[in-house]
Amino acid sequence: MAQVLEFKLPDLGEGLTEAEIVRWLVEVGDVVAVDQPVVEVETAKAMVDVPCPYGGVVTARFGAEGTELPVGAPLLTVAVGEPAEDGPADEAGPADSADGRGRSGATEGSGNVLVGYGTSEAPARRRRVRPSAAAPAKAATPAAPPAAPVANGHPRAAEPAAVPARIPGAVDGPVPVISPLVRRLARQNGLDLREMAGSGPEGLILRADVEYALRAAAAQGRTGTTAGEPRIQRTTDAPAPAAGTPGVTRVPLKGIRGTVADKLSRSRTEIPDATCWVDADATELMRTRAAMNAAGGPKISVLALLARICTAALARFPELNSSVDTGAREIVQYADVHLGFAAQTDRGLVVPVVRDAHKRDAESLTAEFARLTEAARAGTLTPADLTGGTFTLNNYGVFGVDGSTPIVNHPEAAMLGVGRIVPKPWVHEGELAVRQVVQLSLTFDHRVCDGGTAGGFLRYVANCVEQPAVLLRTL
Repeated sequence: MAQVLEFKLPDLGEGLTEAEIVRWLVEVGDVVAVDQPVVEVETAKAMVDVPCPYGGVVTARFGAEGTELPVGAPLLTVAVGEPAEDGPADEAGPADSADGRGRSGATEGSGNVLVGYGTSEAPARRRRVRPSAAAPAKAATPAAPPAAPVANGHPRAAEPAAVPARIPGAVDGPVPVISPLVRRLARQNGLDLREMAGSGPEGLILRADVEYALRAAAAQGRTGTTAGEPRIQRTTDAPAPAAGTPGVTRVPLKGIRGTVADKLSRSRTEIPDATCWVDADATELMRTRAAMNAAGGPKISVLALLARICTAALARFPELNSSVDTGAREIVQYADVHLGFAAQTDRGLVVPVVRDAHKRDAESLTAEFARLTEAARAGTLTPADLTGGTFTLNNYGVFGVDGSTPIVNHPEAAMLGVGRIVPKPWVHEGELAVRQVVQLSLTFDHRVCDGGTAGGFLRYVANCVEQPAVLLRTL
């Protein structure tokens, strides 16, 4: 007899807690193989195909395209097992079917729960449907879709009916919450956790559940507060225009845009940053690049030369290749330089990371920048490509601007900004001349160093830009 297994949105790693369904790759009734991609989702950092660890027949899908689901929410159910009418298929023996599992490929564990990322062996993670009154009902009507698009039991916040309904009998029982952060978030916003259905294991209420409830309540123009508890306050005195108001467009802060907003806000909130800047004569740097490219071989990019200068500067000023552990009240310095660089794409701003940039030469850096930039534009960057940076290089000169005060890419401690390189009047060797001038700016976390260190770093970068031969001392 076939067994119905539920496949939930797996932990996507790197702190990601939710994903948006972009496109279903299977329909109800389709036969899927182990590790076959079944849905394309967009996380806050990348587009990924999610493969199913089970093989069998798809009996139900949860969530329409465009629905956001938290990690742990059901994605689909699959009926696995061997057909009763096929005699040869039952020759595996009773030992194989005693626990409801056969040895066919359909029921073997998957080692690829998320494309590109290894996981533990699936047999240890596989979950079987518990015998309950709800299980026969699901099996009896396998192709029945949900009544409405839901995100693990929570209708989308855009719909007025999205406020979680009161659960009968839940008031007298214990509240399934482990995290003190979840309790505090609910308490500060006046949410009664006893009225919520959790999306975690055994109905555990997660932070994502509370945040969904808050967004749903906000969509209805109210928040369920109790006496003495704070309410969610608007940051403006005037009420925001309602949806559908002529001339007003509401754009959801989700996906990459939402992640960028959250990360920049966190950086501004947590990091006491300061910025210093300097103009530099980049004429010799541009001549050096032209000479390199004239010698044949792969073309060297300006960004690669600036990255090489950054790694040399970080070797002299390692305080800036660090982060702050606020919990331990410690500065964490890194021996390796994983260099992030800002890349603008149609989907928004992303910061791919070049691993071990300090070990690469100009040719290797150029090739890696090109590879990551192409992947960013194609939307194929993995979460691993977008995390783990220790320092960021921001070349906003490509937008035709001279200067900026960049926001530190949390949790890093510093970011170097580079403006456009343009001809300007410049005093060179005591005479006025037209030179290629660039503005450099360094925004840094004042907790990790003082202005002398930041100024020394920026001055060294400027010296290398003006006299690239300085780098020969460290090659």
